[in-house]
Amino acid sequence: MRSNTDSVTDKIIDAAVEVHRILGPGFLESVYESALAVELTSRQIPFVRQTALSVLYKGTQVGRARVDFIVAEAVIVELKAVEHFAGIHTAQGISYLRASNLRVALLINFNVQRLENGLKRIVID
Repeated sequence: MRSNTDSVTDKIIDAAVEVHRILGPGFLESVYESALAVELTSRQIPFVRQTALSVLYKGTQVGRARVDFIVAEAVIVELKAVEHFAGIHTAQGISYLRASNLRVALLINFNVQRLENGLKRIVID
């Protein structure tokens, strides 16, 4: 049985594929962020953009982290425009999930020829 987050991630990926199909690789992350916001809105997929998360250490807020998107109150989406994903990108996704108490994140790298090569799904328990 598919979960709600599976359905949400499918919709996000479809929207990102459309953005990549039209823009292709080579732009700054901010361009893809704006384009994905337009695409999610046109598909009536609810999201918040540039949300600040509290970073807690032993119950005390020690900082804030800003995520690109939280979609349908269920999935964190972090956009990249880099040559390759690095370990720090995965670590960032995991940290954002822990700070948000969400379970699923999508990393999307638009700087690839085929978007399927720029997708990474992160799930934590």
